Amino acid sequence: MCCTAILNVFLCVMKQTFLLIACILFSFEAYNQTYRLIAHRGGVVDSVHAENSLPALEAAVKQGYWMTEIDLRLTKDGVFILQHDRSFKDHFGVDKPATAMTWEEIRKLKHHQTGSGVITLEEALRTCRGKMQVMIDNKIAGNDTVMFSQVIRLLKKYNLLEQALMIGTDESTPYFTGKIKLSCTRQQLEDNKKKAGFKPGHYYLFGGTDSMTAEDVAWAAREGIMVVAAVNRFHYRDVKNPDEAVAADVETLKSWGVRYFQIDSEFSRYFRK
Repeated sequence: MCCTAILNVFLCVMKQTFLLIACILFSFEAYNQTYRLIAHRGGVVDSVHAENSLPALEAAVKQGYWMTEIDLRLTKDGVFILQHDRSFKDHFGVDKPATAMTWEEIRKLKHHQTGSGVITLEEALRTCRGKMQVMIDNKIAGNDTVMFSQVIRLLKKYNLLEQALMIGTDESTPYFTGKIKLSCTRQQLEDNKKKAGFKPGHYYLFGGTDSMTAEDVAWAAREGIMVVAAVNRFHYRDVKNPDEAVAADVETLKSWGVRYFQIDSEFSRYFRK
């Protein structure tokens, strides 16, 4: 009788453990774990989640994205914010750039469709900490090293620097090289290899089927350089059947051995099991 009771308790515990694991697994989208997905424009972007918004980031975390790409700009008074377009006209109805507005002015803006607001870089990193890595698209002109050092400081603060990626600018490349992994074309990588202090881990090959080839991907693999493919709706705006073109490109990139994909969230269906 005692053994039977112990067995029943054991089976009950095992059942509860199984259910807990199942809940954790199914709280995320069933993506093929062969690939690591990077959510373009700050997360899951659709009719209820505005690009570069807090809800978009939270949705990307919930859906199991490995990383999100966020667009970095600077306000008139020196606050780092997330904003893709140069001005706020299209999404917030204000035809001014971030550099012409203070944070106090910008934080009052509301997205015309979702009602969400602009968020700071620090808010975004706080949301991602321990849950999702970050790719920063640096849209800040110049090479103010004191200012850019604050970006590195924030990434360190939220334990996101080690795997962080950056789409950089020509001006800021000298500062960020060696501090964060920078995007490059094959030619840029070839040129960088000739420079003193070159390390494969400082860079990643970035592009799509229109800017890199199977041989480029194979070369990067031999050199120990990370490869990230971009599959974004914008690149297919002039294509007659964009969905067919996207599906074909994704399969092509997979066949080349690409494992990291920066995608618009609507294309996540091409990576589900």
